[in-house]
Formats: sequence, structure tokens, C-alpha cells
Amino acid sequence: MSDIKKVVLAYSGGLDTSVILKWLQEAYDCEVVTFTADLGQGEDLEPARRKAEMAGVKQIFIEDMRETFVRDYVFPMFRANALYEGVYLLGTSIARPLIAKRQIEIARETGADAVCHGATGKGNDQVRFELGYYALNPGIKVIAPWREWDLNSRTKLIDFAEKHQIPIAKDKRGEAPFSVDANLLHISAEGKVLEDPWVAPGEYVYSRSVSPEAAPDTPTTIEVSFERGDPVAIDGEALSPADLLTRLNELGGANGIGRLDLVENRFVGMKSRGIYETPGGTVLLAAHRAMESLTLDRGAAHLKDEIMPRYAELIYNGFWFSPEREMLQALIDRSQEKVTGTVRLKLYKGNVVVEGRKSPHSLYSEAHVTFEEDTVYDQRDAEGFIKLNALRLRLLGRQQDG
Repeated sequence: MSDIKKVVLAYSGGLDTSVILKWLQEAYDCEVVTFTADLGQGEDLEPARRKAEMAGVKQIFIEDMRETFVRDYVFPMFRANALYEGVYLLGTSIARPLIAKRQIEIARETGADAVCHGATGKGNDQVRFELGYYALNPGIKVIAPWREWDLNSRTKLIDFAEKHQIPIAKDKRGEAPFSVDANLLHISAEGKVLEDPWVAPGEYVYSRSVSPEAAPDTPTTIEVSFERGDPVAIDGEALSPADLLTRLNELGGANGIGRLDLVENRFVGMKSRGIYETPGGTVLLAAHRAMESLTLDRGAAHLKDEIMPRYAELIYNGFWFSPEREMLQALIDRSQEKVTGTVRLKLYKGNVVVEGRKSPHSLYSEAHVTFEEDTVYDQRDAEGFIKLNALRLRLLGRQQDG
């Protein structure tokens, strides 16, 4: 790696990546380009620019990628109703391929020969970043400081920062209570005080939702409209992807929706405990499934449910740019051509209740399902249907009797 001249660093401006920036300059004697993505984490990113400038960085990229994130990554994932291990809405996982892609693009634009991330050697993010890098540029050089340096504790990081006059937020002096990752889809917390899965998280851990107990006693009723599987409007108001998810976050969070306390299986082999808040995503998942229930054929719907765990696992493990994910995406997108219409939902104390759904492509036939007299369904046809399906069971039963 000694021949590295320029590296693109995924840079947040926090303690870890600020230390990484200086460490790269010292350990590799190379020029560092910083890239900071606004994915809706809710932070002012200008301090990151100032810190990079103070460190002597000449090429600083700070970009608002919220619309791209939701339109090209979040919404395609939600067309699949993707849940990892049955409950996790993949908020961290889905952000990594976008960051990796832009890093590779910036490397090409600036003539950099390497990229760098701040993920630790224990987690999933190192895999997600690097699988993205290599898929998009097979020859790129990757620097992963947490797998190389000896700054393996918070104390050593702070000592390094003080030695090099790197600004440290006061709350970072000493042990942070937990680690946080945020974007427009979710916010997660893990580590430190959350490591014991038996100990309930304190209310201070949550920042995007009120507790269900503290949510309003009056429910909020909303309508979410879809076109070809993607949400396009709330209560009849057309919104951009990022604005729509922002609105759902506000509505869901105000009603105590979207909290998850999960012990999950990391790709690297260990279990970890995380606290997730995904208020808008939780509302969106319920709305999308309700829209599909009206517009998807049974076979198509059941096939989607069968492949969903595989699709979700691919995203969780970092294979967004793999051919198998793209193949599954093509199948999923084909299923969404008629998923258009409106769903009415009631949001109440942590719950999302579907109250109504309508679509110009509805497959629901009241004439067929009515309990009253009808002229479109001959109930006598069911006898032959049942006997044909029972044939193999009857043959098996006779063999066993014999």
C-alpha cells in the first residue's frame, strides 16, 4: 500500500473519522479527499467541512443525496417488503452501497487510487463498503484503519486526537453511552449500555419517536397513494421521495411507531443487540403490503414472500451490486406494475392499522366473495377441485391402511 498517493475517505467529521483522516496523512503520507453524504441524518454538515479544511484537505465533497437515497435505494427495497430476520427494515444496510458508489465515482473524478472507510473489523459495514467498492472498481485499493492501526480503544483515539489538536466534542471524552447511525430511513443505537440484551433501553436512547404510552390518545388517520409500487402522495398531496419519507417519519414518530429492540445475526458470525427507530418505514411497509393485497395475484404475491428473505439477506450482507440481487429486483419490479392506488391507515400508540384500500387495478371481486346469492360462482365446482387435490392423500392413506 506504500504507493498510495490519494485516498477518498468516507468522512463524518466525528472523532473516529477525524482521527482516521490525520492517521492516513501520517501513515500513508498521502493526500486525503473527504466525502460526506447528507442522507437525512439530521445533522449540520458544515462542521465536517471546517474540520477537513483545518486538517489541510483541499478537495472536500459534501453532497445532499437524500432524494437519490430514497428514490434509488429505499423505495426499490420496499417494493420487496424486505425484512431481515423477520423484523429489521435494513436502515443501515441500504445506505452503504450508495456511499460506496459515490466514493468510487469521486476516486475516478479526482484521480485517487484508494478509498477508506471507518467501519470496525467486527461489524457488517466493513463488508458492505468493500463489496461495493470491489464490485464497482475491481482494482481499487481499500484502506480499513480499524484492521491496521493500534488505536484499539476510545482512550487511545482521544489521546491521538489531543496530540494532533483534533477538536473533540465534550460528550466524547470518556466512554460514549452507545454508538449511533442515522439516515432518513432510520436511526440505530448499539454498544456500551445496550450490550446486555436483558437490560431494557432507557427512554433517552430514542430520538425519532415518542413512547407508545406517551403517544396521543386520539388516532391519526392518513392516506398513502402508490404508483407502480412506490408511494407518491400523502392525503392527496404529491411529494418527492425524500419529502414523503420525512412526512411519514413525522407522523409515525408522533404516534410511537417504529421502535425495535433486536438481537440479530451479523454476517461476520456474531450476534449483536441493536435498538432501531424506523417510524416512516414501518408505516410504509404496512401500506405497501395492503396495496399489494388488493392488486397482486396470489401466485405472484406468494412468490414475492418466498424470495423476500433471500433478497433481504443479500442487502444485509452487502451484496446490493451483485447479479443475484439485480435479478431479484427485476422480478420484484415486474410484480409492481399494477400496484397503484390508495391505502387508508390509522396510526395509534405504536400501531399501524389498515382501514381501507382501493385501486383501479383491484383484483378483488365482491361478486365472487359475497355471502349472498350470486350468479358468477358455481359452488358445486368445489367438489371436483377438492377431490382432485385429495387424490394423492387418499392413495397414500389406502397404502398405509394396507
